[in-house]
Amino acid sequence: MTEHSSSRVLIMTAGGINPQVMINAIHREFSDLHVIQEEAERKSVLLKRRAKRFGWMHALGQLATMIASRLGKGIAARRSEEIIHEHGLIAASNPAVPVTSVSSLNDASCHAAVSAIRPAVVFTISCRILSSRTLAAIPCPVINFHAGINPMYRGQMGGYWALVEGDAQNFGATVHLVDNGVDTGGTLYEKRISPARSDTMATYPLLMTASATDIAIKAIQDAITGNLKPYEPSGPSALRFPPPIWTWLYHGITKKIW
Repeated sequence: MTEHSSSRVLIMTAGGINPQVMINAIHREFSDLHVIQEEAERKSVLLKRRAKRFGWMHALGQLATMIASRLGKGIAARRSEEIIHEHGLIAASNPAVPVTSVSSLNDASCHAAVSAIRPAVVFTISCRILSSRTLAAIPCPVINFHAGINPMYRGQMGGYWALVEGDAQNFGATVHLVDNGVDTGGTLYEKRISPARSDTMATYPLLMTASATDIAIKAIQDAITGNLKPYEPSGPSALRFPPPIWTWLYHGITKKIW
């Protein structure tokens, strides 16, 4: 195992408002913070992968949902500002935090950067799934922030599906260890919250992120002090994906869940 600084924190992400809010919150507690930021996957790559899994009709329906959801960008932006303000957080880029850019977290360049940074803990948020080779190149605990309650709402849109399925008590976020599965590592902490009537698919992830910075910080501190206590959460395991547009419209019209 590579020797590392006793409290250095490394965040891996593809960038965006939600990760930046989390980065700034973590930096308040851990000044020795570094970020490795990968390029976001191209929409065409995501579309082809989903088409292979679900078929082209379903994949295009999912893409249409993402496009339609963003049509209310102005409304979502106002609500996003409210969430950030209500939680006393900051979404602006922090020049005090060094950022290393890579094309993918699974590239050799990322592995080299991890070796150079020598973190005590790696925290992932809003990024692609780490390959087994990448995980093997990280000489410390790897923790992930997931916008959903595991194992019932693994994958994407966990909060949305909890509401659609009448399971609002499980609208929330999970901080867990990373393994070779998709949100299958041992749970460290959970945070259940209640969305506002004005929240939608466009703001659920930010609401979860802003509400769960405390458990992210707790998990990081546990990793640094060697006090991680993962456990297996109860409930059925289900991997979630964005709804196709016909499903999104149906639940929006009949249940007012957008």
